Amino acid sequence: MRVHAIRTGSVRIKTAQVEGRGHGLASIFADRDWSDWLPTFAWAIEHEEGVIVVDTGQAGHLLNGHGRSLHPFFRWEVYFRVEPEEEIGPQLRSLGIGPRDVKRVVLTHLHMDHDAGLVHFPHSEILAAPGEIDPASGLMGMIRGYLPQRWPNWFNPVRLELDDGPFGPFTASKRLTRMGDVVAIATPGHTADHLSVLVEDGDATLFLAGDTSYNEALMLAGKVDGVGPNAKVSAATLSAIRHLAEKRPTIYLPTHDPESAVRLAARQLATAPLELGGAA
Repeated sequence: MRVHAIRTGSVRIKTAQVEGRGHGLASIFADRDWSDWLPTFAWAIEHEEGVIVVDTGQAGHLLNGHGRSLHPFFRWEVYFRVEPEEEIGPQLRSLGIGPRDVKRVVLTHLHMDHDAGLVHFPHSEILAAPGEIDPASGLMGMIRGYLPQRWPNWFNPVRLELDDGPFGPFTASKRLTRMGDVVAIATPGHTADHLSVLVEDGDATLFLAGDTSYNEALMLAGKVDGVGPNAKVSAATLSAIRHLAEKRPTIYLPTHDPESAVRLAARQLATAPLELGGAA
C-alpha cells in the first residue's frame, strides 16, 4: 500500500480562521491579517482493493467568477491559486492512476477546496457523511457558502453511515476496506459532521485529517479554528486525536499544513502532550 500527498494548489485565508479568536464569521470578517499561501492536499491510497482518494482538492472553477460570487465569505475572505496541471486528475495520471482505477472518493466535508475536483471522478463511488450532504445542497447550501451549483450534474454521493462503532477514542467509525486497514472516523468540529480517514500503514497510523486543524502545532496545543460551529466539540476532537497519538504511532496529516507532505515522506510521528489544561 502506498499513500500519496497531492498538492492541488494553494489558498490564503484570514488568520482568525486558522486559529479562533472570537465567535464565528464575524471575527474573520473583522480580521485584517492574512495567512501565508497554504497548500491544499488531497490524498490517494493505492490499496489492493482499489485506489481510494480522500478529498479532491482545488480546481480551476474556483477562480472562475470568484469576484462575482454573491456570498461575502467566498468573495472577500478567501483566495485560491491553482494551475490546470495542479488539479487532482492530471496529478493522478502522472502517478499512473487513471479515473477508472479510483474505486472510492471519500470527502471529509463539502467545503469548496475539498470537493472542487469532483469532476475528475465520474466513474468512482463518492462517499460523504449524510450530515454534510444535506446542508450543502440546493439553495440553502449556496446561502451557507457551499458551491452545489458547481458540482458535476452526475454527483449523487453515497451517504456514509459511520455504523461500525467506536474506534479508539472516536465515537463512530466505518471500515472502508475488507481488511479494515482504512477506516473513516467521526471528527466533528470544523463542520458538524466532518470526518477523517485513518490508514493503518505498517507500524504507523496515517491520520488524513481534513480540516480538524490547520496544522499539527494547533492540534497539539488544543487550539480550535475560527469557523467551527461549536468550540467545545472542536476541542474534544483535538483531544481525541492527541489521545490516539499517545496510544499508537500516528502521522497527522491535515489538508492545509505546509509540513504534511514532509511528515508523510519522513514518517514523522505526532508527539502528543499528556495533559493540556482546559484544552480538552
